[in-house]
Amino acid sequence: MMTSRQLVRRARDAMPASLGRWVRRAATFWGSATSRWRMEPDFVIVGAQRCGTTTLYRVLSEHPDVVRPTLSKGIGYFDLHYPRGRRWYRSHFPVRFLADRRARHGRAFTFESSGYYLFHPLAAERIAADLPRTRVVVLVRDPVERAYSAHRHELARGFETEPFEEALRLEDERLAGEEQRLVEDPSYQSFEHRHHGYVARGRYAPQIRRLQEAVGEDRVYVMDADRFFDTPQEEFARLCSWLGMPAWTPDSVEQWNARKRDPMPAELRRSLEAEFADLDDELSQMLGRPVSWRDRAGRAER
Repeated sequence: MMTSRQLVRRARDAMPASLGRWVRRAATFWGSATSRWRMEPDFVIVGAQRCGTTTLYRVLSEHPDVVRPTLSKGIGYFDLHYPRGRRWYRSHFPVRFLADRRARHGRAFTFESSGYYLFHPLAAERIAADLPRTRVVVLVRDPVERAYSAHRHELARGFETEPFEEALRLEDERLAGEEQRLVEDPSYQSFEHRHHGYVARGRYAPQIRRLQEAVGEDRVYVMDADRFFDTPQEEFARLCSWLGMPAWTPDSVEQWNARKRDPMPAELRRSLEAEFADLDDELSQMLGRPVSWRDRAGRAER
C-alpha cells in the first residue's frame, strides 16, 4: 500500500501540463505572499547531473521528518532564476509551522535538488551568500558513464541531435567562451553550457573545490552514487547523520530516470577513461578513498 506522500507524488506526476502550469503560477503567487513564514532549505543537492540525484531526492522525500518543496524537485534559482530574488525562491518551500506539524519528531527539514548548480560558475558563490548555514550535497559517478548517460538524456529531451562521438568532438567548440560569458553577464543563460557539457560536467574535482572554497569544506558532502546504489541503507544512514536528521531506513531504493542505451564502443571508453584518470585520482584524494569506479577497475586488474 502506498503512503500518503507517495499518493500525492503520483498525483503531481500525473497532472496535465496545462493544469500544472496554472497550479504552479498560483502556488508561486501565494508562496511569494507568504514567503516570510516559509522555510529556507536545510540542504541543497547541487548535482552532478545523471548521478542519481532524482533517486536520492525521492528517498529523502520519504523521510518522515522531511517536507520537500511544494511543487518540484529542482527550483533552478541559483543558476537560471537568480534575478527573481530570494522572496521568489522561498515561495517554493513549506511554511515552517505547518511543516513542523507534519514531521515525526516535531522539527521538519526541507531541501531542493537542482543538478546544474554544481556546473554553473556562479551558483556556488550565490549559495554561500544567500544560504550561509545550508549544507550542500554532491553526488558523483563514473564520469565516462555519466557522459554517455547525459548524451542519451539530452537526445531524448530533444536538446541534442548529434551521435555521442560527434557530440564529444564538438564539445570544446560548443562550450568555448560560454562560462566566461555566464560570469560576465549574470542574466545570461547558455543552452550549450547547460546541455552539451558531457566531458566537462564529469570533471568533478575542480567543481567540488570551487564549491568548498565558496561555502566551506565542512558544509559539503560528496556521495559516491555507485556506493549508494550498492549499499543504499548504509550510505543513506551516513548522509542523514551528517545532515543532523533522525535516523530512518528506507524499505527499498528504486533507481529513477535510468535510460536504456547501447554499449559504448570499447575504444571510446578507454579513451575517455584515460582523459578522466588524473581528475579521478584528484577526486579520490579529496574523498580520502578511491572512487568506486577506479576501485573496481583496480581490483579487476589484480
